[in-house]
Amino acid sequence: MAAFGRLANYFFRITSKFSSLKNGKCNFTTAGIGCLASGCLVWYAGYQITKSAGIVHATEAYELCPRSVLIKNGVIVNADKIVREDIYLDGGIIKQIGGQIETTLDTKVIDADGSYIIPGGIDPHTHLEQELMSTKTVDDYFTGTKAALRGGTTTIIDFAIPSKGQSLIETYQKRREAAAGKVCCDYGLHVGVTWWSDKVRQEMEELAGKHGVNSFKMFMSKKNNWMMTDAEMIPVFQTCRRVGAVALVHAENGNVIEENQKKLLELGITGPEGHLLSCPEEVEAEAVNRACVLANQCGCPLYVVHVMSKGASSVLQEKRLAGAVVFGETRVAAIGTDGSHYLNTCWRHAAGHVMSPPLRPDPTTPAHLIQLLNNDGLQCTSSDHSVFNATQKFVGREDFTKIPCGANGIEERLAVIWEKTVAQGRMNPMRFVEITSTNAAKIFNLYPKKGCIAEGSDADIVIWNPKKTQTISANKQEIDFNIFEGQEVHGVPEYVFLRGHMVVENGQLRARKGMGLFVEMLNFPTYVYGQVRKKDEGDHLLKVVRHPGCIKERRHSG
Repeated sequence: MAAFGRLANYFFRITSKFSSLKNGKCNFTTAGIGCLASGCLVWYAGYQITKSAGIVHATEAYELCPRSVLIKNGVIVNADKIVREDIYLDGGIIKQIGGQIETTLDTKVIDADGSYIIPGGIDPHTHLEQELMSTKTVDDYFTGTKAALRGGTTTIIDFAIPSKGQSLIETYQKRREAAAGKVCCDYGLHVGVTWWSDKVRQEMEELAGKHGVNSFKMFMSKKNNWMMTDAEMIPVFQTCRRVGAVALVHAENGNVIEENQKKLLELGITGPEGHLLSCPEEVEAEAVNRACVLANQCGCPLYVVHVMSKGASSVLQEKRLAGAVVFGETRVAAIGTDGSHYLNTCWRHAAGHVMSPPLRPDPTTPAHLIQLLNNDGLQCTSSDHSVFNATQKFVGREDFTKIPCGANGIEERLAVIWEKTVAQGRMNPMRFVEITSTNAAKIFNLYPKKGCIAEGSDADIVIWNPKKTQTISANKQEIDFNIFEGQEVHGVPEYVFLRGHMVVENGQLRARKGMGLFVEMLNFPTYVYGQVRKKDEGDHLLKVVRHPGCIKERRHSG
């Protein structure tokens, strides 16, 4: 104890003797202070303290070990309640909420008066370093996850999508390798199924049983690339059910889209508006209906990604009301903008909005989707972040089918959705937390480790200032075009914590490259398969027992 006291006094003295601050390291002068032996390593006040060549070096500890934090006077928002309580973070988890909180000398205290304390966002649909149409998205696992943290998202679920004939496990392993050493926030992986064989079935079983994958995605469009036929999808649904996974689908009718594309090009319609015209709402709605029917007949839980239209979302809601175990996600672009941009006379502007399914020009679509998010017709919001720069988009200058599909949203998702819903009085903060974090955590089996503010949960926390505003612009980011350019939105993540590490402080990013962890998403998520079991119990298949004597050959006279 005496030694500890001497060290404590020593550190109190040296903190006033900073000589420089560069690259996150602070050098202290040590004249007259000799109690720290060369090579010794200790921790104090959020710093790792070492001594070398007579100089004491202090590296900020958030890079290596999270310090304890007390957040005072904030309003904690969960999906089920709002309370005003202090919250204590220590050891990477939420240690205590309310009551008499005992802190240590090096505990950082933050006054969150006037702010909400919400769970870190969970973005269930991103594409970082994704290869598509002979190119690759501009955001890698470093730049993309930095943007996520700046916006208040602490966990993403990205994709490992094999080419036809390619091993699912090899693709999964390559994605893990690509993320290692780069990713700044925590991440999980959905795995794509783009072809079918016994090998695919075996690899799905292994991924679900040994590698922390509980979701498999199929494409009903993108013909001649990733598209699956109905006959191929059925065994995938059956395998998902057997291994306790959730089936994901990109729902558009690829055959109809291909025919529409041919017709439009023959008519000389080559610009970005051709993308919208080739993928009308009913093509999306039909595929949603078909996916729901196929999955339901296989007893498989279904998650429909990026629902973009009134027709498709209404079909999904009807299926849910009829008892199907199906969940729906819309993307922030569908809430924050619309398809009128495809008619913009600037080709780059119009092409910047090309995504699949396309944005809808009906100006009432965002309000319809918000209504369904409110009444649980839709459950999640994603970014579907898949950014291509001007040079990449320009490949489709003379043929809209060659424009790579995708746009931004990983950083803007929380702020844009808050602005369009809570800030405008169209949603309460609890439902906002549910559609941006909690529901995704439940569906993909990350709850309650993530997706809620609770004792024992990961300290993934955002201190959200609902009154502060920001103007969205690509000039502030590492992309060359932003589909939300110029929008002023309420809601700013002033502090963001990832497993207790302060990764955003007063709006400034502090995250370290590679600090994110892979999170296993175990199979048979209770939230999903509890509904599956309940449905199974209600589905009674009855065999009619007939008396043998009633089976007689009928004789006809005349």
